[in-house]
Amino acid sequence: MIETKVKLTIDNKEVEANPGQTILQVASSLGIKIPTLCHDPRLKPFGACRVCLVEVEKAKNLVTACSAEVQEGMVVKTDTSRVINARKFVLELILSDHPLDCMTCDKCGECALQDLAYEYGARDNRFFKAPQKGIAPDPNTMILRDYDKCILCGRCVRICDEVEQAEALDFINRGFDTVIGPAYGDTLLGTTCEFCGQCVSTCPVGSLREKQAEGKGRIWNLEKVKTVCAYCGVGCTLFLNVSKKTGQLVKVTSQVGTVPNNGNLCIKGRFGYDFVHHPDRLTQPLIRKNGQLVEATWEEALTLVAKKFTEIKKRHGSQSLACVGSARCTNEENYLMMKFSRSALGTHSVDQCART
Repeated sequence: MIETKVKLTIDNKEVEANPGQTILQVASSLGIKIPTLCHDPRLKPFGACRVCLVEVEKAKNLVTACSAEVQEGMVVKTDTSRVINARKFVLELILSDHPLDCMTCDKCGECALQDLAYEYGARDNRFFKAPQKGIAPDPNTMILRDYDKCILCGRCVRICDEVEQAEALDFINRGFDTVIGPAYGDTLLGTTCEFCGQCVSTCPVGSLREKQAEGKGRIWNLEKVKTVCAYCGVGCTLFLNVSKKTGQLVKVTSQVGTVPNNGNLCIKGRFGYDFVHHPDRLTQPLIRKNGQLVEATWEEALTLVAKKFTEIKKRHGSQSLACVGSARCTNEENYLMMKFSRSALGTHSVDQCART
């Protein structure tokens, strides 16, 4: 059965939409930008931040574009003076309890609140009171929670519930005392948190950040290199954030809309990269001599390995050999391992932890 299209007008443009679509979705398809803070396309509409307010003809009040579904004959205006003034006032309220330390914040340059404050000229704030909540004490090595920067958009709570289904976060207390965190003020280590970093990925401000990347560079200091995660068989799309200054891997991110993971990552994909620059990582081949591992040249090491493989193959046959790949190698390196095992060793006994 073919669904009847809904006809409406947005900013004097007559359009057709599918039943159930929101004003925000239809406006976005037309290239009309409606600002949001609490919206994430991976999540159900929430309408918490009120920044996406628009004017609908015959409606008594302004409506939230992220949650209001289109109706037949609806006339929507997204840039009237009433709408702009309302958005600016909402931003003023949000900024009334937000630290003004953008110059030293790691999120500077990719903070949605900072961008909107600039766009709407929200400089002076008659309600401002410096927040005093501080950073949540949490011994985990991955996720930093800064209560002062939280705007209570609820995105971290919802992605933990709706996408990850870990239910590790929620709203605590009321009014200016409201914070988001584990129940009873517990640490993340004491909850069902899987440390996937989904909460960090959806946070529009600097309230949730990667501890490993703290102070190592902001967005303009980093180059994003697109690649594929090798930790399992899903093949999630990753973006390696590499420092332009040091050339070191600072953090791993993903983007909503990329396949197959749509911006979602697990703990290994997002945080399992510290081995890259770890001081204990082997950078020189080792050969056992007189019961001790000593450094050797690549030529010595490869000659010894080739000799041992040849001896085993002659004595026991090709099927006595097998190769196991590592998820910490690149996909290209694992491919070469597979070709080596089949072409050089003559065995099809190949395995890798990413097969599951």
